[in-house]
Amino acid sequence: MNGRKKDTSSGTVQQATGGSEAVQALGLLRERLAHQLKSLKGTRRLLLEKNLDIHFPDLFQAMRELYGSRWDFFYQLETLIGSLIESVSERPEDLIRLDASRIEEPHWYENQRMVGAMLYVDRFAGDLQQVKSHIPYLKKLGITYLHLMPLFKAPEGESDGGYAISSYRKVDSRLGTMEDLEELSAALRKEGISLVLDFVFNHTSDEHDWAMAARQGDPSREEFYFVLRDRDEMEEYNAHLRDIFPDVRKGSFTWNDELAGWVWTTFNSFQWDLNYGNPGVFRAMVEEMLFIANRGTEVLRLDALAFVWKEKGTVSENLPKAHTLISMFRSAARIAAPAMVFKSEAIVHPDEVAKYISPRECELSYNPMLMALLWESLATRKTDLLQHSLQKRFQIPQACSWVNYVRSHDDIGWTFADEDARELGINGNDHRGFLNDFYTARFPGSFARGVPFQLNPATGDCRISGSCASLSGIEQGLEELRAGDQEGDQSERHLEEGIRRHLLIHGIIISISGIPLIYMGDEFAQLNWYDYQNDQNFSQDSRWIHRPPFDWDRINSLMKNTEKAADQGYAARIFEQLGKMIGIRKEHPAFGESRTTVLGVENPHILAYMVGNASEQILVVSNFNEWTEEIQSNHMRLQGVWPKVVDLLTGDRYDLGENSTLKIPPLSQLWLSKLR
Repeated sequence: MNGRKKDTSSGTVQQATGGSEAVQALGLLRERLAHQLKSLKGTRRLLLEKNLDIHFPDLFQAMRELYGSRWDFFYQLETLIGSLIESVSERPEDLIRLDASRIEEPHWYENQRMVGAMLYVDRFAGDLQQVKSHIPYLKKLGITYLHLMPLFKAPEGESDGGYAISSYRKVDSRLGTMEDLEELSAALRKEGISLVLDFVFNHTSDEHDWAMAARQGDPSREEFYFVLRDRDEMEEYNAHLRDIFPDVRKGSFTWNDELAGWVWTTFNSFQWDLNYGNPGVFRAMVEEMLFIANRGTEVLRLDALAFVWKEKGTVSENLPKAHTLISMFRSAARIAAPAMVFKSEAIVHPDEVAKYISPRECELSYNPMLMALLWESLATRKTDLLQHSLQKRFQIPQACSWVNYVRSHDDIGWTFADEDARELGINGNDHRGFLNDFYTARFPGSFARGVPFQLNPATGDCRISGSCASLSGIEQGLEELRAGDQEGDQSERHLEEGIRRHLLIHGIIISISGIPLIYMGDEFAQLNWYDYQNDQNFSQDSRWIHRPPFDWDRINSLMKNTEKAADQGYAARIFEQLGKMIGIRKEHPAFGESRTTVLGVENPHILAYMVGNASEQILVVSNFNEWTEEIQSNHMRLQGVWPKVVDLLTGDRYDLGENSTLKIPPLSQLWLSKLR
């Protein structure tokens, strides 16, 4: 609705006052929506009633904060609750059963058996039906959480990798149909794999029906977006906004001839930002969210959530009301689709990332700081900034979990806190410059083969594109080995170091508290895909260098164990070792609902942390140097480490008796458990 319809409900519902206003309002809404409620039967009705009792007060208070001054507030509220009831009535029966089980086991995502993977449907398998045929491969790898990158209808050609949504209710026809998605979702659920999808809720594409209607003169749809016709007002907003893609364009507005005005477009000119100051937008997007939930989504990734609330005179990022808005979406989902949890995607300052992580907003969150600092430690061979930052920032609220990763579909941005760096005598801006040079092979001695993304010609700042294998030194080693450029064993040593780096950082995300997320292709060290430069749909976006077609020929040879040569066997070794680490993780409750304590070991090349819970503790020790490093047992034992331990990765036993030392091989790690 556009907010102009007469509010026929306000006369009665607005009688609810005082501290119990939410409870009274719910009672009145139940009376007004009694017919809809009575249409629900059995467990479906019981779950909804229970969830309304628990979560409506939070929804009511948050909506009142954003929209309470509007004359039609209670009309908006009643219409929203009606939509939630309708969504529950349409929810498939097996998802209703899943809702009931998840209410009984609300922290299911913290189980040590949770291991994630992310992929593009077309790059991995071609279409949704083919993804379904590859479920046995996912199970062999140990995957229990599958994130399918954007698959909804988007413009042909430029679509920001699918993040410009033209319809939330249609699958991109090249990938299949909505029925194919539902079949895949059911098949994954049957095999114990949770489906993860994106909710792109900051913006739609300019080809979405709402945008098309606005361009054709529908004022109610124009109010779904920010359209400014006063240039001075547009400039007033722009003065406080940062350029997200500075090499594409300046400013956050795009002129549209049909509307004769400037449309707010934070990211790209074809992505129109939604105006959540209009409660009709919130209600409409809740309906889209629940449609996605009812297709079997168990984790919803909230894309670009830092940008969803705008205010003149501010940077319009991470504003307090953005958190209020997200909490409203969360309450709506808890009422109508309680099996589904939220995952935040906020590539911003670590302090701001943490603010989105809570049971009231997002139970899960990407951990961009850990990702960035793992690569920082590989480049510097030192762990001081990584250790310091984890000690300050890794802990998050109970019932919440990190999603830890080393690579993704996106670029690498150096999202550490400058203040953390300053406390160690590091200039954050200069250090980012060094890391950019290092990972684009412009720094002498670099092992990396990355390329810049979104280079800002004014500042020289950029982010990094590249596959894990190419950034960690495997591509360098293979180049030297195949070309014979290095004397003696030099090329083989470089390849070995690249393999170890690749395994080292994956070992950390698999062992530290949270859900490990593997970017498909990294499990067998797929290299950079340089052919993206020859495709006009990809050539202007360097991120496609790490979005290659999945190499099923390589996988088939790995399955047959036919790769033996040094320049081929690296893939088999990585595949085997990652599978082993995943298997160990699943066997040990310490990696489940756990807490990580980062230890000080007085060695600048070593990261050590204790991970575990009341039932089990495991000490993980990682060496980021190309040489063997050691730590003193006395220092470790003062921090609670046991005298006799066994390495879960190798079976080797160690005696950490008084005055002994623990030696960690180059670019390696130990997972130490108390010897029983």
